[in-house]
Amino acid sequence: MRDRVLERLAREGILLEPDAAELVLTKEDPLAFVHTALSSLEQQPLIITLSDLVSRSSAIETSITPSVPQSVEEVATRDEHFLREVQSGRTIAGEVKVMRDITGNSTCEGNINDFARYFADRFKTIKRMLVHRRELAGCVPISKALKLDRDVRVVAIVNEVRETKNGHRMLEIEDEEARCLALILKDSSAISDSVVPDEVIGIVGKTNRKGEILVVDEIIRPDIPLRGPMEKSDSSSSIAFVSDIHVGSNAFLQRPWNDMMSWLRNEGYYEGVRYVLVPGDCVDGIGVFPDQEEELLVDDIFKQYELLSELLKDIPDGIKLIVQPGNHDAVRPAEPQPAFPKEIKDMFDSQVLFVGNPCYVEIEGRLILSYHGRSMDDLIGSIKGLTYNNPLEAMKEMLRRRHLAPTYGGKTPIAPEKKDFLVIDAVPDFFVTGHVHGAGISDYRGVRLINASTWQAQTSYQRMHNFNPDPAKLPVVHLGTCKCLMKNFN
Repeated sequence: MRDRVLERLAREGILLEPDAAELVLTKEDPLAFVHTALSSLEQQPLIITLSDLVSRSSAIETSITPSVPQSVEEVATRDEHFLREVQSGRTIAGEVKVMRDITGNSTCEGNINDFARYFADRFKTIKRMLVHRRELAGCVPISKALKLDRDVRVVAIVNEVRETKNGHRMLEIEDEEARCLALILKDSSAISDSVVPDEVIGIVGKTNRKGEILVVDEIIRPDIPLRGPMEKSDSSSSIAFVSDIHVGSNAFLQRPWNDMMSWLRNEGYYEGVRYVLVPGDCVDGIGVFPDQEEELLVDDIFKQYELLSELLKDIPDGIKLIVQPGNHDAVRPAEPQPAFPKEIKDMFDSQVLFVGNPCYVEIEGRLILSYHGRSMDDLIGSIKGLTYNNPLEAMKEMLRRRHLAPTYGGKTPIAPEKKDFLVIDAVPDFFVTGHVHGAGISDYRGVRLINASTWQAQTSYQRMHNFNPDPAKLPVVHLGTCKCLMKNFN
């Protein structure tokens, strides 16, 4: 506590001799005491002495009125305040439970067997969801479906999607036993439903006369169950989402960042923000895209993380930080991505919890699925109607397919783990992404969707593609009421 108070004063250019420091630290509000003392001095000395304070001590004490602390250092000195908060049911950064991520669980070597096992796990996991759909009651394997002269229902993984010269769509599908072609006629209602390679779907249809092709009437997706509004809890905490910081970029928005940190230390903390989650692209990285060095303010990856560490030290001690990587960060590019390596973790304070990407975390009874969102590049290029201007729609498509990155071999590299960590098998209360530098809050079937903005201005690459980011916004969610607000620091 002592060091935090003195460090705060030193940052303000206020130095105390040892005896003066001892007096200050006996006060209920040390910083307010010093500031009031200095306001009564005609000229601030280089070092504040005990005599500078003693003669004014009684007058200072009567002039100080209880006020809301303005920084973490002040908060740390208010033990009585913390006690009152706990007694009134307010939680000060409770336990964050990491329910699942890849960190420490990666076993893949990248051989053929790994890939076969990976896709088999994906298929079996999503098939279990699909067979419970009413529309797929009585589903059969592909090999059996092709022999039946009636309507059939199958569950399959899509190998390939192509358009015919007549405007029909042809899918190559397979299950554990067989593969076949599935035809979606151009005048079918299913033709408007975009299908992407490697997703697992249910098909309702019939075989053609030769028993070689399934003619598709309807495509069924696993989707998430429809839920009502989330029940309120007794939590008084809030969580803020700070994505795509891109420290090291010459487009980093320093002033809005400072404004956001000031809010977080003051109003945000006293409005109950107890958690900050960073869903990836913490730094701008090195060599992520061609000619990136021309847009870097800091061209050393370790110095970028050192700078990030310094920026995050302004977050109050009473707020728990959860940090995960993105495609610009110094971890393997293939998803799922593990948490940062030890040499990077050691640069940060102990209040930072490092997790992988994606990650399920439980905070005060709320389940949060956090995913950086790299696969949006593939989804937006494959699904009709999706754009970078509305990433929330892409997030809905992930939930409909119960997978964060269904297509293999696109812009999103995927590691063939034993288990597919990108399957959305548990339905979260909150689903948060970043990556596309947009900002938005929405709901889908009872799940709160959050795209968490960016702290980087428009880059030359974005300008070239006529993309306008929506930076310097901070989504904040109350864990008790589940109400969301978007703080704008732009």
